[in-house]
Amino acid sequence: MTLLQQGKRDRLWVKRFAHRDALGAAAAQDCIAHLQQLLQQQAVVRMVFAAAPSQREFLAALAAAPHLDWQRIHAFHMDEYIGLNEGAPQRFSHFLREHLFDQVQPGEVHLIPSSGDPAEICRAYAHKLEAAAIDVVCLGIGENGHLAFNDPPVADFSDPLSVKTVQLDLACRQQQVNDGCFTTLEQVPTHAVTLTIPALMRGTRLFCMVPGATKRAAVQATLQDAISTACPATQLRQHPNCTLYIDADACAEVVFD
Repeated sequence: MTLLQQGKRDRLWVKRFAHRDALGAAAAQDCIAHLQQLLQQQAVVRMVFAAAPSQREFLAALAAAPHLDWQRIHAFHMDEYIGLNEGAPQRFSHFLREHLFDQVQPGEVHLIPSSGDPAEICRAYAHKLEAAAIDVVCLGIGENGHLAFNDPPVADFSDPLSVKTVQLDLACRQQQVNDGCFTTLEQVPTHAVTLTIPALMRGTRLFCMVPGATKRAAVQATLQDAISTACPATQLRQHPNCTLYIDADACAEVVFD
């Protein structure tokens, strides 16, 4: 694994790798070591996962980990479109089942429904999420700097809710086309359910994987801009225990503190 740089930006630890395969393998290695440590100390580990092409290498390496007791891991995910059919391949629950859950069989998997009353979906999922501490959050950063589906227009660092419905920003919807998840912008749903910024930041340990040239502007803003909802991911610099994993395509060079 070719590590090019590492250092801190505010409270955020940053590791920069030569390519995305090395990024995914290193992030998974760090996450696995942390999970094994937690499982020696507590009966259950509660985790939140992101569903996006940027997470594929990380999830593949995580799924291949030997001797990890997934039966003691309870899994959540951080967002879901509203209104897609149950069998739609674009659903984030489908992505995570395909790339991780069906392979490792966590002890509990809590999926966000895409149909039903959105207010009730949010209430019920927040109730499950808040039942105990979230130990680990595995996330990415959107092209517009979003975390989960907290786009700049709807992100709130002091949000009183843990889960809410949002209208998706145009840049966020276009990213879903750029990622190959949808053929046209018109196919991308306009609304979604998302964990809020405070819900994500309450995770005790955060692993954030952001490979690829399409994320370069977002990574630069995350590391260099003022901390604000203009780039929601800047809030990661305030978390006491978050590591950002990037590759050379996502960032030419990091200027550390």
